[in-house]
Amino acid sequence: MNKTGIVVLISGGGTNLQALIDAERSGRLPAGQIVGVISSSPAAYGLERAKLAGIPSAVVDRRAVGTQEAFEARLLSLIECFGGELIVLAGFMSILSGDFTARYPERIINVHPSLIPSFCGKGYYGLKVHEAALAYGVKVTGATVHFVNEVTDGGRILLQKAVCVEEGDTPQILQQRVMREAEWIILPQAVQMVANEIMLQKENG
Repeated sequence: MNKTGIVVLISGGGTNLQALIDAERSGRLPAGQIVGVISSSPAAYGLERAKLAGIPSAVVDRRAVGTQEAFEARLLSLIECFGGELIVLAGFMSILSGDFTARYPERIINVHPSLIPSFCGKGYYGLKVHEAALAYGVKVTGATVHFVNEVTDGGRILLQKAVCVEEGDTPQILQQRVMREAEWIILPQAVQMVANEIMLQKENG
């Protein structure tokens, strides 16, 4: 079986990367193999997670390389070097240009900590999403896995999972619950779905 090569892009702790590593180890990602991890920060703990799992990793620091073009050129070079066919943005804090996303149509996946179209788009990332949900007073939030295109959080939705907002929630508490009850579940499921499609396309020529 010619598995789909998966490259995971991270910027921080790498909890969603760990969810994918765990899914692969437990047999829940039979169509894919994580072939590389790229971090936009040299201090990201996700790099340690990759090391512990024996996955090759690299750092592309946006500030160090200077321009967006140079940053994306380096990313593309590494993805090709790793043999990446499917790119997963797992807490990756850099916006990718339309030129970059056009190279991988429906081959880039992102996990977003809300039920898109709520609390998404420019400026909505990390804790800011949960702060906005609590400020608005929603009773239900969740997570979305979607394809990435030139519109921030605008690609076709693959999976969504709802999570209840509870009395006394802080943004931090809500963030942890959304990760545990939604992100870590639907991200591996969506990656398996797309990896399987790519694998079948390769087998069918």
